[in-house]
Amino acid sequence: MDSLSNQNEECHPGQWSRQQWLGLLAQSGSDELLSHWQQLDLDPGHRVLREAEIGSVMVRGRIGGEGDAFNLGEMTVTRCSVALDDGTVGHGYIQGRSRKAAMVVALADALLQTDQKPKLAEGLLLPLHEIRQARELELQAKAAATKVDFFTLVRGED
Repeated sequence: MDSLSNQNEECHPGQWSRQQWLGLLAQSGSDELLSHWQQLDLDPGHRVLREAEIGSVMVRGRIGGEGDAFNLGEMTVTRCSVALDDGTVGHGYIQGRSRKAAMVVALADALLQTDQKPKLAEGLLLPLHEIRQARELELQAKAAATKVDFFTLVRGED
């Protein structure tokens, strides 16, 4: 399991650090993110600092998680930056090509730094975290179904 899940088994999303909520938002599916955002019915006053733009980043990996780093390949991301009317700045990065989702992540990031944090933690972060945990459990179950237990029979010597 990833570090977000390990660190937050008992920790409520309302207590997460900015790094943790940005990680969850960035890795959430665009459809799920937009659906939960619409349910919050928020329309914060803001100005766009950086229009949503699509680009790519190099994904790096490590053999066994600890070996030498290598370039795994490129991944498409979309980024956006906004400032709320009170001056709070939010940044949004999301996997894929959804400009709207990147804008939502930027707005959510900004609002999570304000007194709106409890509302967003309950209505956005918690549902997205639960979806992510369910996916991880499903993946673990699929992996467990393919597990092979090897054993050795001891033969007596004649």
